[in-house]
Amino acid sequence: MTPALFWLAATLVLAIVYIFAPAFVRTQRLGMKWNAGPRDVTADPGAVAGRLARAQSNLFETLPLVIGAVLIAHVANADAGLSALGVQVVFWSRVAYLPLYGYGIPYLRSLAWVAGLVGLGIVLFAAFTAAPA
Repeated sequence: MTPALFWLAATLVLAIVYIFAPAFVRTQRLGMKWNAGPRDVTADPGAVAGRLARAQSNLFETLPLVIGAVLIAHVANADAGLSALGVQVVFWSRVAYLPLYGYGIPYLRSLAWVAGLVGLGIVLFAAFTAAPA
C-alpha cells in the first residue's frame, strides 16, 4: 500500500469516528430507549450533537473528492510524496476539525477546514503534474 492510500484508509477510519461522535452524544442526552426505538418523535439532541452531526455532514460532502483525487493520483503514478503529504494534511485537519466544531470554536474550525481544502489541492496538484503515460 502506498503512503497516500494508507492515509486515505486512515481518513476512512476517521469517518467512522465522525459517524459515532454525534450518535454517542445524542444517546447520552436522549437515552438508550430513544436510540433503540423507532425515533418517530423528533427530539432535540442538543447543541453539541447538532454540531457534531454538521461536522459529519461536512466531512461526507468533501470525502468523495478526496477519495477521487487520491485514486486519480495513484493511477496516474503522481509524485507519491506529494500526494501522501496532501492526504496527510486532509487527515490531520479533519482530526482537528471534529473537536473544534463539537466545542463550537470559531475561526480555528474554519482554519482546519481550509487546511483540509489545501490538502486536497496538493493531491490534485500531484495528479495534474504527473508525467503523461
